[in-house]
Amino acid sequence: MTEQYVLDLQEIDGAGVEAVGGKGAHLGGLSRIEGIDVPDGFCVTTDAFRLIMARTPSVDDLLDRLARLDPDDREGTRVLSAEIRRAVEETAVPEGLASAITRALARHGDRAAYAVRSSATAEDLPTASFAGQQDTYLNVVGPAEILRHVSRCWASLFTERAVTYRRRNGIDHRTVHMAVVVQRMVFPHASGILFTADPVTGDRRTATVDAGFGLGEALVSGLVNPDVFTVRDGEVVTRTIAAKQRAVRALPTGGTREVEIDPRQQERPALTDEQVVRLVRAGRRIEAHFGRPQDIEWCLADDGFRIVQSRPITTLFPVPEHDDQEKHVYVSVGHQQMMTDAMKPLGLSMWRATAMVPMHEAGGRLFVDVTGRLASPASRAGLLDMLGKGDPLVRDALETVLDRDDFVPSLPDPDPDPDPDPDPDPDPDPDPEPGRPPGDGAPAPIRTDPAVVTELIERSRASVAALERDIRTKTGPELFDFLTEAFEEHKRVLGDPLSMQAIMAGMEATWWLNDKLWEWLGEKNAADTLTLSAPDNITSEMGLALLDVADVIRPWPEVVAFLQDVRDAQDAQDARGVRSARGVRGEGFLDGLAQLAGGPEARDAVEAYLDRYGMRCVGEIDITRPRWRERPDTLVPLILDNVRNFGPGAAERRFEQGRQKAREKERDVLSRLRALPDGDRKAEETERMIDRVRTFIGYREYPKYGIVSRYFVYKRALLAEAGRLVRAGVIAEQEDVFYLTFQEFRDAAGSHRVDDRIVRRRKEEFRSYRALTPPRVLTSDGEALSGAYRRDDVPAGALAGLPVSAGTVEGRARVVLDVSEADLGPGDILVTSFTDPSWSPLFVGIAGLVTEVGGLMTHGAVIAREYGLPAVVGVERATLLIRDGQRIRVHGTDGYVEILS
Repeated sequence: MTEQYVLDLQEIDGAGVEAVGGKGAHLGGLSRIEGIDVPDGFCVTTDAFRLIMARTPSVDDLLDRLARLDPDDREGTRVLSAEIRRAVEETAVPEGLASAITRALARHGDRAAYAVRSSATAEDLPTASFAGQQDTYLNVVGPAEILRHVSRCWASLFTERAVTYRRRNGIDHRTVHMAVVVQRMVFPHASGILFTADPVTGDRRTATVDAGFGLGEALVSGLVNPDVFTVRDGEVVTRTIAAKQRAVRALPTGGTREVEIDPRQQERPALTDEQVVRLVRAGRRIEAHFGRPQDIEWCLADDGFRIVQSRPITTLFPVPEHDDQEKHVYVSVGHQQMMTDAMKPLGLSMWRATAMVPMHEAGGRLFVDVTGRLASPASRAGLLDMLGKGDPLVRDALETVLDRDDFVPSLPDPDPDPDPDPDPDPDPDPDPEPGRPPGDGAPAPIRTDPAVVTELIERSRASVAALERDIRTKTGPELFDFLTEAFEEHKRVLGDPLSMQAIMAGMEATWWLNDKLWEWLGEKNAADTLTLSAPDNITSEMGLALLDVADVIRPWPEVVAFLQDVRDAQDAQDARGVRSARGVRGEGFLDGLAQLAGGPEARDAVEAYLDRYGMRCVGEIDITRPRWRERPDTLVPLILDNVRNFGPGAAERRFEQGRQKAREKERDVLSRLRALPDGDRKAEETERMIDRVRTFIGYREYPKYGIVSRYFVYKRALLAEAGRLVRAGVIAEQEDVFYLTFQEFRDAAGSHRVDDRIVRRRKEEFRSYRALTPPRVLTSDGEALSGAYRRDDVPAGALAGLPVSAGTVEGRARVVLDVSEADLGPGDILVTSFTDPSWSPLFVGIAGLVTEVGGLMTHGAVIAREYGLPAVVGVERATLLIRDGQRIRVHGTDGYVEILS
């Protein structure tokens, strides 16, 4: 009976998290690493905690009340948390448990001083550290005090900060249990923290050491600034020695107190360089044992380092796996796709299977390795030029890497060109669309003919129709064989040379117009106006078409009231964290329209819209995301905003207004050019380019529409297969297959077996990946680089970004992180992390756009120009620096945002 309540550290194995918590499991692992000195001690297991909880029946009711609280009710959380802690601390420790703890103390010395540390089962995990959420007590002396502090550790599972942390991370309080580590106290000369990777940059080759005198609590509490040492390749490369005026020392009778440091010692380093290097060497052994970078608490006593804790550094962005020892530089695919959210495993593997270039996975995101192109002078300039046009921050990040002469070796140019083309590689960016061919040469010329675009659109439609027809009868292994062949057709269609020529023709004409009209007329971003209401833009048509849906609904008050009820129900469900696939959260609202006056007409209008655009959704490059056809209620807030903010015929008027503005701009530009020296030639060239850009720029959006159209066909077939696995008892629910790769799903369809542990682990990993911010550029050393604007033309206090749609607008900022929660009024400026085509219906009702992610040719920029909205993208931390409701001014021509109030 005793052993289930108490385990010595040496008895704990690495799989003991459920028994001894994260801290206890790590200490057990540390104690078995050769050459690592861990203070002796034992762990009071989670069985003891469960025993105490069973003897505290009032906790169940308090936890129920806590679960019913509004997530934002901080006062209620504070009061209930305090009641739970009090109940736990007042529960008497049963005699058998108390005896087990005192016997363990006798083995290790019951007159010694101990550190008593909380060790929760959701703590110090690879995906969440929970650092600082529970309590630690130092220099505790005597069995009675040890027992009292063990009870306090159990109660600390319910500190207000711990409860709030779990609620924010979606963790049920009842699933977390508390163990307690009781460890011999170390009375150190110095102590601190070792990070085996740089916690700021992510560089795995660089370790940092924070050090101070006395106990580490002086550093943790912020009482003193630490000495900071940086170690790379076994050598101290930087050191900052702080004036350490105070320290925390242990008292002989128990407890701790602050003491003054002798002024003559305050600026003396807490560690020598030799000691720092020795400590980092020990840290590397610990890192190797646990298989990931570590955050290590250490003490220095009698010139020997004692390790008192080690936990994973959970804030680091993972590094793509590679099978060599060479250096690699990766560029984020998500930043070009305007979708930087984490993707589920099936989504990642499907995107990779349909991509035209190899992609590498890390942190639930995809990256392209550009090392080879950076190493070759022949391709480097073109790569930097193309990426810089799309997103200057990517270029800056890559140049930062290139400035380190030792990271990317420069390969000789096999065929030096004494007079290189100023744009030698017009298409080197790493797969902005999965169908993008990896070739480095410019596409062949293409005639300016609208029939080319018509032909390409028809080709794509025919291919999707054939896919829909042929996939209907496929099930089981036959379905996956069919899909493997379909992926090749997918890439063939998207890699169509004529399609690439059309895309590049529109982009190059845009660049030509902006460059030449700036040179000749001193006018910035002139192409923004010249491309207004360009034909064949499927994404802008999607936004205007929803205005037409609103026109059908507006005359019917019962329908409008019904949709408002649906929206209110959505808001209530979202506030409770409830989401279902049916009912008001799915297709059920369409059925509810049938009984209302005007309801059949409204339903027909929505259904027609879904027939054309129902495959779209937020984050649509991830096949696992719910499509509008699957959750059409997502459109309800957008439709209601259109009903409220616009009058009948708004779509046609807006399109015609844009076309007229473009024509007026064309006449103005050509007239001014003709007045210049050699003006007739300049005007003639410009007129040809205007015709060319208006012919092809709208098509830029169509390949993405083709991708998501095919993806929805794949998804419906895969979900049907998942349904068969559910009925066969292989998986619990259809969406479990989202946590399998395509190949694993294929194997499951053939074997009718799925390892539940894989699904559970992937769900936990996905939850942790969602909390990470992906960098624009990532190196194989783990360094995450997001780049910086190096500009001197931005006013003090303004936020710099990339100008993508000309004009200046002032208005109320609406910070929106979820399109379903948008509540926008006329004149509002949308501020968000990123937009993809699913956001375009919002664009018809706003006055300007600010995003954290984006480039000149990403979808948000294209649609902002199409609708004539001043827009600045790539504004770092915009959603944090701009508060919802503030008045801001967007300078879409010059690329910055001013905060006015």
